[in-house]
Amino acid sequence: MNTHAINPLYGRYYDKTRALAPYFSEFALMKYRTLVECEFFISLSQVKGIGLRKLSSGEINKIRALYQDFSEVSYKKIKNYESTTNHDVKSVEYFIKDSLKNTSLKNAFEWVHFGLTSEDTNNCAYALMLASGTKHVVLPELSSIQKTLKSYAKSYARVPMLARTHGQSASPTTLGKEFAVFSDRLRRQIFFFNKFKIMAKLNDAIENYNAFESAYPKDNWSLFTKKLIEEIGKVEGVSLCPNLITTQIEPHDTYVELFDFVRRINTILLDLNQDMWRYISDGYLVQKPKKGEVGSSTMPHKVNPIDFENSEGNLGLANALFEFFARKLPISRLQRDLSDSTVERSFGTAFGHSLLAYISLQKGLSKVSVNYVKIKEDLLAHPEVIAEGIQTVLRREGYPIPYEALKELTRGKKVTMEDFAVFIENLKVSAKVKAELKEITPESYIGIASKLAVM
Repeated sequence: MNTHAINPLYGRYYDKTRALAPYFSEFALMKYRTLVECEFFISLSQVKGIGLRKLSSGEINKIRALYQDFSEVSYKKIKNYESTTNHDVKSVEYFIKDSLKNTSLKNAFEWVHFGLTSEDTNNCAYALMLASGTKHVVLPELSSIQKTLKSYAKSYARVPMLARTHGQSASPTTLGKEFAVFSDRLRRQIFFFNKFKIMAKLNDAIENYNAFESAYPKDNWSLFTKKLIEEIGKVEGVSLCPNLITTQIEPHDTYVELFDFVRRINTILLDLNQDMWRYISDGYLVQKPKKGEVGSSTMPHKVNPIDFENSEGNLGLANALFEFFARKLPISRLQRDLSDSTVERSFGTAFGHSLLAYISLQKGLSKVSVNYVKIKEDLLAHPEVIAEGIQTVLRREGYPIPYEALKELTRGKKVTMEDFAVFIENLKVSAKVKAELKEITPESYIGIASKLAVM
């Protein structure tokens, strides 16, 4: 933790977000750039008929070691070059050349970064960053939350609970089914998230393969690009999709699609946080106190729902950034401007706030227990919720204007189960139907909620 950091992700919360550092840090960016440049160099050596000889397996291993063994020393060397060049990608090129100058590759330097523009290296590096970071950190955390929600859905599938629509008492549900709603929403998003591929490009300064074609017009450079991008993804265990028709920059459309995935998920979890907060406020859920922990600084009895509140706040911050990314990144003046560069460096911040939110939410979920007594008391205190069921049965029986009859009995009034019993007894229906209606109670009127909870 850096106590002087102006960003809390690198200060107060660093221990919780450091899992993202291998993917979204400046160090990681330089490593990914090195990976792209090295794999491009190796792939060029396998193109027949160009001036670069085929490399030996030992030489290939030596090149790959530059990113496989990328260290703080490697990073500092690049930064030293950058202090002179004021160009971070060119500095990676110089780092590679310098690292190979005393090897059998010393006469092949000019094939490093051959025909490329900086954005070729950059967009592939960021594609690796996003694909790897989400696969190895974000998705596992989301899957863990979904697993917890599914477990709660199963555990509380048969716990009847008062539902509320517009904040008012409504037809009952079960606690488990309400957890199942969030579990299934999250499951669906994770399913499509796992199938998603980020696009990347490697096609020179104006993306027409001008430089490649001028040097070697007989080679199929678009096929070369396609294969290389796919191979670069495999190095990191992710799938990248080649984009063969671009301007100087890859237009970032798939970045935005990815951010929209995360933003949708974050919005679902925002909804969950607010519901959990309300269930705690209503006493349906109780937070397990932690020894030594203080709730309020002045009210000793309080156990505040701070984990859900922390999660809510961080999800809001993350989504604000993702929304800005979505507005900014697909736009670039003509074939290229550099206004995307500083924005891309903030990807880790958005994912950091997301990760912090996920951790806080999971912590909050682990601390709650069910107040069965309170849930039951609240449900039984609202017998009016069975009015829907009674009027529906009466509709089935052809009873005249049943909705209006139940409306007259219940709306704006405090009713009891005894009131319903009298109402039913006075109905002009068969004894069998009356018996059926009397079986409807707030606890039994849950439809198939318990089955839905475990689907």
